[in-house]
Amino acid sequence: MHTTKKHIALLSIVGLACIAFFFIDISFGSVSIPFKDVFQSLTGGEASKSSWQYIIVNYRLPKALTALAAGMALSVSGLLMQTLFRNPLAGPDVLGLSSGASLGVALILLGSGLLPVTLAGYFTSGYGLVLASVLGSFIVLLAVLAVAQKLRDTMALLITGIMFSSFTGAIVGMLSYFSTAQQLQKYTFWALGSLGNLTWQNIAILFFITLFGLILSIICIKPLDALLLGERYANSMGINIKRTRFTIIAATSLLTGCITAFAGPIAFVGLVVPHIARLILKTSSHKILFCGTLLCGMVLMLVCDLLTQLPGNNMVLPVNAVTSLIGAPIVVWLLWRNNRIMN
Repeated sequence: MHTTKKHIALLSIVGLACIAFFFIDISFGSVSIPFKDVFQSLTGGEASKSSWQYIIVNYRLPKALTALAAGMALSVSGLLMQTLFRNPLAGPDVLGLSSGASLGVALILLGSGLLPVTLAGYFTSGYGLVLASVLGSFIVLLAVLAVAQKLRDTMALLITGIMFSSFTGAIVGMLSYFSTAQQLQKYTFWALGSLGNLTWQNIAILFFITLFGLILSIICIKPLDALLLGERYANSMGINIKRTRFTIIAATSLLTGCITAFAGPIAFVGLVVPHIARLILKTSSHKILFCGTLLCGMVLMLVCDLLTQLPGNNMVLPVNAVTSLIGAPIVVWLLWRNNRIMN
């Protein structure tokens, strides 16, 4: 009971931090907007200036909501991957899922010139990009899972993920070589990653798919606890391994694919956040870890979105660069810390 109360208290603190950073993210940027006006605007009122109201409703609120969706989807994907493969270094980007989603988008953005005009217009829409991205991550994850059945070695599995990333990167490179300057520019800006420039329709699609992926993830919470002790133990507990594995694959593909389609390939979030949640909560229970990972992912993405906005400047940094700058040192520190503990 004491442990449960402690976890609830920690989750409450992270939840309050998420709310605070949500308001800070909307308030700060090239134009600083007082918290009072942000609160009034978000609660159905009007900001003191019409320009502030326009900035909040049409730019900063959609961007902050996209950050929340990206944080939830990528962090939970990482948690699912690390438990499924029982590998602390597994994640959407490390195992090639993000690369597979990128390949799906590249086939649409760079290869649309090979399609008839009517089909090209459909595939380059929000629905087409999401479908291509989800299918790309789904196919790569299936391939990695097939290899994982044969290779039980952790390092071999990680190398396999890197090879899949290199393979998809080679195909993207070939498509880039035969693409027009306009297509290349569009793909390059997408690959840098951005939480902005999404319409409310795009955000509705994004949250619908993310919510569906999270529901599939919640279904897997009990089997995930059993999988921590191995597939044989999970079988003895009456867990349907094949169905659980397929559900995890579907959830991860949906979560990674939809975020990659709309925000670009965002690195390190799926790899780092589950470890941060474990360090804070100090538990292996997926019921608690799921909530902690969800909240920590949202906080991290809101912080990264804050760092992309340079105060007093209209320049916005690529979100993928910011997550890599934050995530890479954390991964190195985690490896160093685990090595010290083991020694």
